Amino acid sequence: MKDDALKIGGRRLSSRFFIGTGLFPNPHVQREAIRASGAEVLTFAIRRINLESPEDDSILQHVQEEGFTYLPNTSGARTAEEAVRIARLARASGLSDWIKVEISANERTLLPDPIETLKATELLVKEGFTVLPYTSDDPVLCKRLEEAGAAAVMPGAAPIGTGLGLLNPYHLGLIVEEAKVPIIVDAGLGSASDVAQAMELGVSGVLMNTPVAKAKDPAGMALAMKLAIEAGRLSYLSGRIEKKKYASASSGLGEWTLK
Repeated sequence: MKDDALKIGGRRLSSRFFIGTGLFPNPHVQREAIRASGAEVLTFAIRRINLESPEDDSILQHVQEEGFTYLPNTSGARTAEEAVRIARLARASGLSDWIKVEISANERTLLPDPIETLKATELLVKEGFTVLPYTSDDPVLCKRLEEAGAAAVMPGAAPIGTGLGLLNPYHLGLIVEEAKVPIIVDAGLGSASDVAQAMELGVSGVLMNTPVAKAKDPAGMALAMKLAIEAGRLSYLSGRIEKKKYASASSGLGEWTLK
């Protein structure tokens, strides 16, 4: 099979698994799960990081030597202006010029604010950030974010932390069909079967935290998700059979029918 590496913002990634660093019971479990996932990109909320000394921060100090790409997010921002300010602080502290725009207007659903997300993406792209906006699974909005310069677009499968799986696979399929940048499904996934379904739709990768960190065995679940990503991707590239209304024999039944 030809080279199938994922490329975002000029960076080449061999893993399609983006993993969050929150909610793990302790740093040891966090580290074991991250290793099992094979992920190269780690995401975390900037508000949880000590920007005065990010290299010594308890969240990052256990993974610093591994050479990960950091994807800080603007979780907690309510407006584009707040998200831009948070992104600037992260870059000024030397964390990364990659930024996941995450702006929620409702604390109960944590659904992304589409207008503020688009506005923040436009502003941050102009400032040279590699922007990966978290958004709803609206095909029109995802296209607008791509046109605004997003390096990848991250539609949610379901609200953050719910584990409900893909609520609207039809929309995700449309988003993939129209996209010219990677589509990373973010939020709402709960199981390996959810992940495989997303990958079979043709998305470029998935981002998860809660399903791994809150599993009984986080390292085991991280490995399961990694394998599901690989299986789903291979299934997508190999091409599934066409769905049919009626049966068709696979044993050449017609050749043996008495005439």
